[in-house]
Amino acid sequence: MAWTRPVLPADYQRITDVVRRADGPVTVKQVCGELGIYLEPARSEAMCSKLNRLAERGWLRKPANGKFTTTL
Repeated sequence: MAWTRPVLPADYQRITDVVRRADGPVTVKQVCGELGIYLEPARSEAMCSKLNRLAERGWLRKPANGKFTTTL
């Protein structure tokens, strides 16, 4: 049986799609803007947590500058 990469939940798929479509590394603020999420602290902190989780699990990369980019 061949190993397949697990499928992300829909909200995480939307986040990775935003990062993939970007011309370069993106900030939490940019991702929130693309997804129509208000930039109040609680929402931007939640988005930051999701982006960090995606980076920790190998779906995204987080270079030292704190922005996020694809793993490819």
